[in-house]
Amino acid sequence: MPSVSGLLEQRELAARRRVEGLREEADRVQAELVVAEQDWKEWVIARSRVGEVLGPGGAGDAAPESTVALQETGPQSGSVKPKSVVPVWREGLAWSVLSMDYQRILRVLSDRHRLGQGPLTCQDMAAAFGIDPVPAKVETLRSKAKQLVARGWLAELTPGQFTLMPGASGPAGVS
Repeated sequence: MPSVSGLLEQRELAARRRVEGLREEADRVQAELVVAEQDWKEWVIARSRVGEVLGPGGAGDAAPESTVALQETGPQSGSVKPKSVVPVWREGLAWSVLSMDYQRILRVLSDRHRLGQGPLTCQDMAAAFGIDPVPAKVETLRSKAKQLVARGWLAELTPGQFTLMPGASGPAGVS
């Protein structure tokens, strides 16, 4: 007869696997959403440009409202957006292309790296940011950290333990 403790461990393992599977699915859907949003923005720009060229007066002096709205919300070099897309890390890419939330994560991990301290869990990050370590807030941090891992900014050598990727260690994008 199996022990109660063994049965509980099996159930816990099954629940953890389900959560991990759902996180992976959420990350995949988020990545697809980013691509779809970019595609949509490009079509809005294309339609706007064609409208400018074919409209009365040809090139038109004033930008249409849809173009202005897109320029205000679309990616701009060097500016921080409250809810921006995480670009894939490459040599020389500055942290300023990321939203403040992502920059905060990189900053705390950079400080730990500089001090020779190890990886950080999302609960530890929440504490470092002065955020209550309630599940919803920790999961938000985990989602952001996983996004940074997927784009090459962070490494997750052990599940749930995040650290900077070699090379992505400075705010200006230099090691």
